[in-house]
Amino acid sequence: MATSLLSYAEAAEQVHRFIIALAAGGVVPLPDSADGQGSSDAATLPSLPPAGEPVLPEPVLPEMVPLSAAAGRVLASGIRADRDQPPFPRSTRDGFACRAAEANSHQFLFLAGQIRAGQQPSAPVGKGEIWEIMTGAPVPDGADCVVMLEHVEHSTGFVRQQAPRTVAPGENIVPRGAEARAGDLLVPPGIRIASAQIAMAAQCGYGELAVYPRPRVGILSTGDELVSVEQVPGSSQIRNSNTPMLAALVAASGGSPLVVAPVPDHPEALDATFAEMLDPRQKLDLLLITGGISVGKFDLVEDALTRAGARFFFGGVAIQPGKPVVFGQLARPGRLPLPFFALPGNPISSAVTFQLFAAPLLTALADDSGQQPRFALARLAGGWQGKPGLTRFLPAWCDFLFEPTVRLIPWQGSGDIAAFATSNCFLVVPQEASSLSDGSFVQILLRP
Repeated sequence: MATSLLSYAEAAEQVHRFIIALAAGGVVPLPDSADGQGSSDAATLPSLPPAGEPVLPEPVLPEMVPLSAAAGRVLASGIRADRDQPPFPRSTRDGFACRAAEANSHQFLFLAGQIRAGQQPSAPVGKGEIWEIMTGAPVPDGADCVVMLEHVEHSTGFVRQQAPRTVAPGENIVPRGAEARAGDLLVPPGIRIASAQIAMAAQCGYGELAVYPRPRVGILSTGDELVSVEQVPGSSQIRNSNTPMLAALVAASGGSPLVVAPVPDHPEALDATFAEMLDPRQKLDLLLITGGISVGKFDLVEDALTRAGARFFFGGVAIQPGKPVVFGQLARPGRLPLPFFALPGNPISSAVTFQLFAAPLLTALADDSGQQPRFALARLAGGWQGKPGLTRFLPAWCDFLFEPTVRLIPWQGSGDIAAFATSNCFLVVPQEASSLSDGSFVQILLRP
């Protein structure tokens, strides 16, 4: 695959166009240059599918899950209000329900009754009356305000507002239907369900929710040096940290990981594994491969992908870490082509390239309307100096307590898992930058 390095923005645009074409029901056409033909007339980015040649994807059928199991899933059918919310005028304070005009006279009003949360008022508030009321209780007819408990004086059987305090009509009351009307759409489809959406669904009487199925993501690591997590590695071996890391990232992005045993650096083993991944019975939506994509003698993944019929959208991005990342698709019988990312083998490289390129595609496959990747601004504590030419994503720690302040974590390169484990974000250094000054505002890439 003879392609020049894309900038980060160009590579991100490639993924975005693939997502748009996939949503339109088509296979993304490929520029000639991405197939290694080297055509000088080829467009830099793949275009959308030509009109009249749609390839219909398999229908995605929602599934019902109990409300208790819905956290982290993507909503397939919206949540609607089953009644007005609140269903009655609701007191927002412990206090006394009355007429504002009478309360503001600072005369004693007759304490006519008490209303607790969950209790229906037994009568309307009459002239010259005041009712004790609890937070969340229905405000009785005839009252237009609630005077806070700490703002009144008591005399046997009577209550008045302390002078010179006043209360406005409507104060400390949420009117019926102020939050929503019966039938209103409260949470639209495509939202990742979290605690707030679960509370909303529970309030509207949903014991279960319709959610989209999780995209199925194959994960395989390559390399003769890898042993399982449970094994004691030999003097020249390392434990396979990429597979569990990527499985966690896939799950956090709404996917269902399918973990494959590490594949040794042998063409036959790679060919057999890719054939297995393309088997329609695997029902994969995305394939992630780590390792074996650089230019070393035993970096065999790209050749194996080519033998498997891969079409490449890009192979190399001007970023650090993660420059050798590859994006493409593999043809498979009876289904749309399988998109894949071949990620560098060093753990931080794999994590960065997953977040930048795989996470947006996985989010789209999950029908999640959330934005990926997620960036923010922070003030840099300490400076940075280096060579321009690459967009850098450097392990860092951001303190969000007051003004977001980010500090670089010392690291020994993209294999430094210790630095990765003590960071909570990546400092983004623009491609053209040779320095970042202490105290300047910088962009950070947020971690899941």
